[in-house]
Amino acid sequence: MKNKIIILLLLLISSQLFSQERYLTKEGYISFFSHSLVEDIKADNYQVLSVIDKKTGEIAIQLLMKSFMFKKALMQEHFNQSYVESYKYPKATFKGFILNLKELDNKNGTVAVEIKGILSIHGKEKEISTMANVQILKDQINLSGHFMVEVADFDIKIPIVVRNNIAKTIKITFDLQHKSYK
Repeated sequence: MKNKIIILLLLLISSQLFSQERYLTKEGYISFFSHSLVEDIKADNYQVLSVIDKKTGEIAIQLLMKSFMFKKALMQEHFNQSYVESYKYPKATFKGFILNLKELDNKNGTVAVEIKGILSIHGKEKEISTMANVQILKDQINLSGHFMVEVADFDIKIPIVVRNNIAKTIKITFDLQHKSYK
């Protein structure tokens, strides 16, 4: 009897999974920018995995912290070893929803949408909400925008020696070109 129930549950779950319209990118782009009076710091990551379920508006994003590239190798080393401790916290994730995504099917061009969810960095989670631009094409969903995060919200310690070099608020920019995944 237990086996029949498990098989029935698996069939129900699999039918839901296959009925969903999923869009995927493995080469999304996320950057961060820190502006201070002493210096500007920018890092780019082109190895971002993102999935969107068009029917529900659900979005999941994941990236490896070590994939951020800096102009200066020493900045990259400090970022990974001292600040985000990527050996201990290798990934950053976002799980949330693009509000009213399924209502945009008949809209042409780029439309502003609100995204809400949980951002996880350095073992800490924070609820965020931001506006983004979405463009829905036949087999593609493009999502772009930016938002601000407080370094302190993610328990990232900045040594006193370089405290003036790094902004307390960091700008995160994203550009995710999702293609239909069947």
